[in-house]
Amino acid sequence: MRENDMLEKEEIFSKVLRAGRRTYFFDVRATKADDYYITITESKKFTEEDGSFHFKKHKIYLYKEDFSAFAEILDDMTSYVLNHKGEEVISERHQKDFKKEVSYEKTEDELPSTSSFTDIEFDDI
Repeated sequence: MRENDMLEKEEIFSKVLRAGRRTYFFDVRATKADDYYITITESKKFTEEDGSFHFKKHKIYLYKEDFSAFAEILDDMTSYVLNHKGEEVISERHQKDFKKEVSYEKTEDELPSTSSFTDIEFDDI
């Protein structure tokens, strides 16, 4: 087994965030020198047409010397997004299984204009 593989197995503390098709793993790990660092892994499930599936994983290694700056920038970024776009998840409408809510009430602006219709009397037919 490679040395990197051994390092990956040294989990000290872990938390999992399940978010739809994505799962995020937050792990505190130990280096060979017994110092700690964090890995953040995004795992995304892809389903094939035949029903089989596979996962794609992306990993970030975060070391102690970067914690403060990373946390500050992450806080700035999340605050910016929430302040400018709110908490509503608008990207859901791009999902395959998104179902648009149908509203049968139309406002006056949405009703067709009657000026494009010809006024016909019953006697004209």
